[in-house]
Amino acid sequence: MLNAEQIDEILALVATLDRASLCQLIREYRSSFPLDFTSEFLETVELDRLRHIFVAVCLQCQRMPEVMSEMAA
Repeated sequence: MLNAEQIDEILALVATLDRASLCQLIREYRSSFPLDFTSEFLETVELDRLRHIFVAVCLQCQRMPEVMSEMAA
């Protein structure tokens, strides 16, 4: 289960990412359910909405993005 500090870290990370970096994170994220976004959707959806979707996926899966794990190591 993610704690409040981890959620804050995810929010801070996602707020700083550009579209290309965020799309890469989404494509590489190891979720507990299939993420099936087309490239067209990822490239055209509003950036704030894309950030919201990724945070929601992290919260639903209760899993930190791999980049966060790498930064902690």
